[in-house]
Amino acid sequence: MDHTLEHLVVRHARRLPVPVGPAGDGAAAARQLDAVLMSVGFKLSADLLAALSGLAEETVRATAARALDTVRELVGDHVRHNAYFKDFPAGVPDTRDFWARCLAEALVDPSARRSVTERLRAGVLNLLDLPSYGRYRHTYEEMLAAHDELIAAAGDRLTVLHPGRPLDEEVTALYLSLAGTTTPLGDAHLRDLALLAGHRADGPQPEEIPVREVRAVVNRARLAAGADPLLDTVTDVLRLACALADGDVTLREPTRFRALSRPLRRALLGGLDAVVAASPAKLADVPAHREAWKRLGERLHPHEYPRWPHAAEVFAVARGEKAAPSFDSRVEALLGRNDVTGAAELLTSAPGRLLRALDRLLRTAEGPEELEAVATACERVLPQVSGRVVLSLREHLWNRTDEGGKHRIFVNRFGGARTTADTRPPLPDAVRERLCAALDAETRRRLPDPGRLLVDPAVLDVALPLSGRATADGLGVLPRGSVSPVEGDLLRFFTYWKQTARRTDHDLSALVLDADHQTVARLSYTALTAVGGAHSGDITDAPEGASEFIDLRLGAVRGTYIVPQVNIYSGEGFEEVEESFFGFMLRDAEQKGRPFEPRTVRMKSDLRGPGRVALPLAFARDDDGRWHARWLHLHLKGEPSANRVSVTVLLRGLLARTPLTVRHLVDLMADGTAAPTAWDGTTPVPDGPVTYIGLERPAGLPPGSRVFTPENLRDLIPA
Repeated sequence: MDHTLEHLVVRHARRLPVPVGPAGDGAAAARQLDAVLMSVGFKLSADLLAALSGLAEETVRATAARALDTVRELVGDHVRHNAYFKDFPAGVPDTRDFWARCLAEALVDPSARRSVTERLRAGVLNLLDLPSYGRYRHTYEEMLAAHDELIAAAGDRLTVLHPGRPLDEEVTALYLSLAGTTTPLGDAHLRDLALLAGHRADGPQPEEIPVREVRAVVNRARLAAGADPLLDTVTDVLRLACALADGDVTLREPTRFRALSRPLRRALLGGLDAVVAASPAKLADVPAHREAWKRLGERLHPHEYPRWPHAAEVFAVARGEKAAPSFDSRVEALLGRNDVTGAAELLTSAPGRLLRALDRLLRTAEGPEELEAVATACERVLPQVSGRVVLSLREHLWNRTDEGGKHRIFVNRFGGARTTADTRPPLPDAVRERLCAALDAETRRRLPDPGRLLVDPAVLDVALPLSGRATADGLGVLPRGSVSPVEGDLLRFFTYWKQTARRTDHDLSALVLDADHQTVARLSYTALTAVGGAHSGDITDAPEGASEFIDLRLGAVRGTYIVPQVNIYSGEGFEEVEESFFGFMLRDAEQKGRPFEPRTVRMKSDLRGPGRVALPLAFARDDDGRWHARWLHLHLKGEPSANRVSVTVLLRGLLARTPLTVRHLVDLMADGTAAPTAWDGTTPVPDGPVTYIGLERPAGLPPGSRVFTPENLRDLIPA
């Protein structure tokens, strides 16, 4: 288990806990580890190299084996990446010539000739029926032998691992960071939190657990450890029940509740009774999840516990036997009477709901007096609302400008997206600007004094992680809406999948669009060569895992946008396969090397979602001819051909939207003080602790410095 915890620390913090062990001469083993790490794009910091060098050799070697396994998985090098065309990117044939060759080979194959001939006579022949199509025809070792070694280049990725504290301290710090987060976590982080919470249920706890689904995960661990759960609403109890059933703690998807032991039933009913007894008004939250409460009541049997009558009231409300008008219904009643001022005043007792309903209130308001009442109510409750909600509203209002032809983009927690024409009337500019100023003032008030602020300019266009669901787990992955520069001659996409139980075909493709989002070209298994690029070939079965690649020379692309996609052609979906991920590499044309070279990988993202088409990111060329990655993290339904219009509409809508970025918070932190120092780690280290914000943690920062990188950027969001 210690190995698993160490893996989590390295993955989340890019720190390697220095092992506790006998002193010795581990310098040679430490240097060997550093050399091997560099071959996959990682490196030990000078401090970590020195710390390992002072340990016994056997301790260093054991640590090295675990660390290497972790970073190879991070970058996607823990599996074998073979290509259908052995010499890829050289030797990729014309698509029709390749299909004709597969057919000719089938006609001379005694085992396939008869069935292929019959299908040809019938007039329909499926490529997948040809014995040489979609299956590797060479070994991984033969593919390696066909390629020269990669020539190292200064632009290759180099991720530095820093020394960590002892494992126990690092695990506690990671647990406190995840449990105390002010922004919702993605599914992968919630799973990691569940593991950490089981180890830290009886240890230090965060002062507050503001995110409700995070609280549910922690409460499950507390129950398992014999501690009381943290409950202050009836919905907290429902989320905890979902966690115990391995269901959806966000309550967006129905949970199938299982039979519960008597101790668990007593804990849930006792907690529910205490919440309602302390505040009967909280029964108003029950109707929002009426059906879930009914199903849970079938498992809890509240009638068997008469000593908890308040808990029984919850289920009476769910069954409609007891009236408890919901808060939302009271708001709707006021709006139904066109009483916008009354609705705004009522919503001040639920500040978060007021901010979420603000756009509707402003659109419904009639005349200056009602607009003033709504704006004043919003300003009055701002200090009571979480920083994440303040920033989310700020982003929303900034994008509510009076521009015709806009589309509204809706993205759910799974990355599923849809668009619709924006028919909402514009918000008055004066009110919108007034509220934006108030939101900025509230955010500035909450931000800590950064002291000496150092900022890597490359991080300024990274979108603020207002939700962990706006990104994916992996290496070099940024939140949806982020923009990052792309430097290199050769852009290479890759996807890998390994099926669990049945034949599965995932297809990698890339769509090239012009400035008007019209299709210029497409690279896929149906177009192996186009726009100066090449596809590595279609693999249709992955019992041992399979990879597909697309090569593009950016200078040869005659288009404005490049949109890579991964499509489920057949078989298991992204959440059914044993493993699936996507990424891209950048290298210079002269570097050569294998199809997959870990130290050229700039991004590797796990593919998990219910859709049939994954859109991790897009690439856009600016007016100066420079390329940038724009992060999407979307999953679409249906086949790619049915989604081309959706892709272009989504891309147009997302590119037109301006997310709040790190630049926004940096500007607020620097307001009225000295401007932040642009620092990339190459200039002399300042004296005294600093606040550093960048894409990578630099070496040599003074003790006591605070560091924010994409791995913990959520901690920059004020509470």
